[in-house]
Amino acid sequence: AMNRVQLLGRVGQDPIMRQVEGKNPVTIFSLATNEMWRTGDSDVTQGGEIWYPTLLFLCNLGDISQKTTWHRISVFRPGLRDVTYQYVKRGARLYVEGKIDYGEYTDKNNVRRQATTIIA
Repeated sequence: AMNRVQLLGRVGQDPIMRQVEGKNPVTIFSLATNEMWRTGDSDVTQGGEIWYPTLLFLCNLGDISQKTTWHRISVFRPGLRDVTYQYVKRGARLYVEGKIDYGEYTDKNNVRRQATTIIA
């Protein structure tokens, strides 16, 4: 089995470092990724469109649609955590590789929430 994610996007806010008592510190930030496609009668694999992992060349006519997805990134490894906190800034273009973690927590209003995090 493999749990691996690769993201290329823009940092949404300056990273913050948090530490819960008795646990190692973690640097947290958000990353925005964008998907673009042409709308119209042709589907994604036809009509002169060529898909690449990081680039999308749209060659036919139609309206361009875009979707932005926000990802929560957590960095636990000491060296990488500190460098991320010190040098990564809002708006920077960044490549992140890690794994997906699904978790639950209880918010301050005592409501159970689910969270998806990328562990870098």
